[in-house]
Amino acid sequence: MAGKLELEVVTKSSADKFWGAIRNSSELFPKIFPEQFKSIEIVEGDGQSVGSVRLVKYAEGVPIVTFTKEKLEIADEENKTVSYTVIDGELATLFKSFKATLHVVPQGEGALVKWNIEYDKASDEVPDPNLVQETAKNTFTDLDDYLLNN
Repeated sequence: MAGKLELEVVTKSSADKFWGAIRNSSELFPKIFPEQFKSIEIVEGDGQSVGSVRLVKYAEGVPIVTFTKEKLEIADEENKTVSYTVIDGELATLFKSFKATLHVVPQGEGALVKWNIEYDKASDEVPDPNLVQETAKNTFTDLDDYLLNN
C-alpha cells in the first residue's frame, strides 16, 4: 500500500537560516531536541553529500522507533532541497520504502518549509505514518522558535 503525506510550515526564520540548521541537523538536533534525539551520527560519507548515511538514535519515550539509518538521496543547496530514504530500523521493517523530502522556499522575510514522505507499507496492518508527520511539524516549529531566540 503506497501512500504520501505532505506538510507545510511557515517560519519566521529566513530560508537561509532554516536551511543552514537543517543541513547541520546531525549536530544541532540532539542539542536542541534531547527529548527526541539521543544522537545522530554520520556512518558513511561526510553527512552533506548524496550517498551519505547517518544513524539516528531516538530518545527513550519516542514511540515505535529506537533508531533509523537514513541515506541521503538529494542534496540540492541551490534549491534548498534534501531527500533521504530509510534503509534500516523499525521504519524499514514496517515499510518496504520510506522516503522523506524537505524543501525550504524563501517567503518574504521568512520561509515556507515543504515536507513530504512517500512510503510503501510492508502490510495492510501498518498504520499511515501520521505520527512521523506530526513529529516533523512540531520539530520544524520548535526549530524556528530556537533559531529566532538564539
